[in-house]
Amino acid sequence: MNVKTPVPKEKSLDSTLALIKEGFHFLPSRRSELESDIFETRLVGSKAVVICGEKAAELFYDEELMKREGAAPKPLEKSLLGEGGLHGLDDEAHKHRKRMFLAMVTPERLEDMKRLVRAELEKKAEQWERTDEPVVLFNEMNDVLAVSGMRWAGLPLEDQDIKQRTRELTEMVDSFGGSLSRFRKGVKSRKSQEEWLMGIIKAVRKGELKLPENTPAYITATQRDINGKLMPVHTAAVDLNNSFRPLMATSYFLTFGAAAIYEHPETVDKIRKGGDDYIKMFSQEVRRFYPFVPAMAAIARKDFSWNDYKFKKGVKVILDIFGTNRHPDSWDNPDSFIPERFENWKESPFSFVPQGGGDHHMGHRCAGEWMTVLVMREVFKFLAEKVTYDVPEQDLSYDMHRMPTLPKSGFVITNVKRKK
Repeated sequence: MNVKTPVPKEKSLDSTLALIKEGFHFLPSRRSELESDIFETRLVGSKAVVICGEKAAELFYDEELMKREGAAPKPLEKSLLGEGGLHGLDDEAHKHRKRMFLAMVTPERLEDMKRLVRAELEKKAEQWERTDEPVVLFNEMNDVLAVSGMRWAGLPLEDQDIKQRTRELTEMVDSFGGSLSRFRKGVKSRKSQEEWLMGIIKAVRKGELKLPENTPAYITATQRDINGKLMPVHTAAVDLNNSFRPLMATSYFLTFGAAAIYEHPETVDKIRKGGDDYIKMFSQEVRRFYPFVPAMAAIARKDFSWNDYKFKKGVKVILDIFGTNRHPDSWDNPDSFIPERFENWKESPFSFVPQGGGDHHMGHRCAGEWMTVLVMREVFKFLAEKVTYDVPEQDLSYDMHRMPTLPKSGFVITNVKRKK
């Protein structure tokens, strides 16, 4: 699409309700209607500039021009992200806290996660094999990832706590799409999670709870902020939650990926024979093709011009994440599911932004992205190589008005058998 001058403006007085109602359709439809990858709108009563595409993502993640403090909607902080965590930091404070998260995802700790996920999958497969009831994969993956994530984080987890903590994590991730009831559940679950995690952090600091020093629970409890003081206990709890809660979003990708395996049966043999290279390509295409995060927000730090448009200091800037991952300037046949497109991919840090753009170590690209891909590869490999199952007739369509969305059936399988 060609950017026109002057930049087009959406006609609505305020588009907040339209965004909630239209979901993933909202930004792409406005870009198409206005024939522009940059346009003005109003969200929550304030002017916002929407941008899309690889160059737009490069601008969005330019820390000299954009900041994150105050950009995230307050409801999102109260339910999904938490208040005072990494997401809202800038400059050296962000880099300092980011180093803490990078210390959690060393190669050794990623291998620990792989082992935990594999063990939980084996337990689930044994249960699936014994039941005559249909298995809803989305629900089962929530269980697998919640238990794996919490154990990986070093949290003392009693069997009787698992159901509650899994439900809380699931409700937090499901809270961001505009539904009042889902939002309320997310806020309640976050409050419960933070109280639980604050108790753990206090116990570690008092020496009442001994944990391995390479676990997120220990690292956040002992982390000193840029001023040299221990992080406030609430802030530590928020970022402890941020170390494992984002893994729950992978349940959506895993469910979409299982549906993709079913709808593209040729991929099963490729996963079995293609080794890690093909599984990685398949996982990346799932993250590119299917919707999860519609957009991200930042705030302009100063006045500047870009593509003949004058950004004013303080204006909110919205990056169309879903549109960037399917932008025709970066991807051939963007609306087709083609894992092989990643075979010779040059790994642009801005054309593919399902979990942020730019550099993992210094910028706002999620450090948990490595873990997401690792877990996806492990689960898809397990489904293709370790079990057989039937896929009964069901509704695999997904509602683009809902955020987050997934196949309506949750992907149901039956007659599961473990391979010897």
